[in-house]
Amino acid sequence: MNFKIDIGITPEEMRKLLGLPDVEAFQRQILDDIRQRMVEGVEGYDPLKLFQPYVAGSMASWDMFQKMFTAAVGSSQISKTAD
Repeated sequence: MNFKIDIGITPEEMRKLLGLPDVEAFQRQILDDIRQRMVEGVEGYDPLKLFQPYVAGSMASWDMFQKMFTAAVGSSQISKTAD
């Protein structure tokens, strides 16, 4: 037996239903900041330097995830050789 339920809900309503934060103002602020930096530095525009403050945190997270994954794989291989 299959059930199909269609619910008409906006993204904003879904976000509130799930308890997720509204980040629209934050995203708008970041884009305005990027736009301002691009206008100010048109001659010496360097996209890597522009996005570096925003990417630094996510790269640190990926590094931590990679170390955690490597440790998990290493420990599972050690337990297999010990058996």
